Amino acid sequence: MEKKETVPHINVDFFEDLTGAIKVEKEISPEDIGHRVRGLREEKGISLETLSKLTGFEVEFLSRIENNEIQPQLGTLIKLSKALDSALSRLVSGIGEKLYSITRKGEQKTVSRSTSGKGQKPIYTYKSLAPEVKGRHMEALIVQLEEAPEEESSIHEGEEFIYVLNGVAMLKIGEEIFHLNPGDSAYYLSATPHLITAKSSKATILAVLYEG
Repeated sequence: MEKKETVPHINVDFFEDLTGAIKVEKEISPEDIGHRVRGLREEKGISLETLSKLTGFEVEFLSRIENNEIQPQLGTLIKLSKALDSALSRLVSGIGEKLYSITRKGEQKTVSRSTSGKGQKPIYTYKSLAPEVKGRHMEALIVQLEEAPEEESSIHEGEEFIYVLNGVAMLKIGEEIFHLNPGDSAYYLSATPHLITAKSSKATILAVLYEG
């Protein structure tokens, strides 16, 4: 008896079409942050002097951010976004276009890096977990912390939740200091002076920020 040739029920070419030309998204370079700040400021038609009065930051500091000599921390970006009437997400990871976001482990994108106030030492690297969602008021990030000997507390509007994934994080809230191990978490109002770094070497946290 002649054996029938088995015909696959699935069109393999269909899957090749889906996977063969997947667009690789470019990670946002640190320079994009400074360009975005400058672009929003010029779009609003305000000078560096006016932005300085609105934020309390020195003109020289703002100029160094726009020229990418300093990569600002999230607290700084939040103050800038408020002064420029812009969502934090637009400065950090761009304008989203979707109603929801599913981010696979291998799809996390580095969207920003921060340096110390003098611009001499990298202290944070951020990966956004939901850059595609439009009009969002929360920013979910995987943050790589570095040890930061220069204590620069941050104060801004909003609320923050952090969860330690690996390493040991040092969190200073007001005058209290906490050492957080993997699995530990903290929730605090961002208007309280706060600082988070790696206790030593590096640590990684999940951070969720609500602008308020």
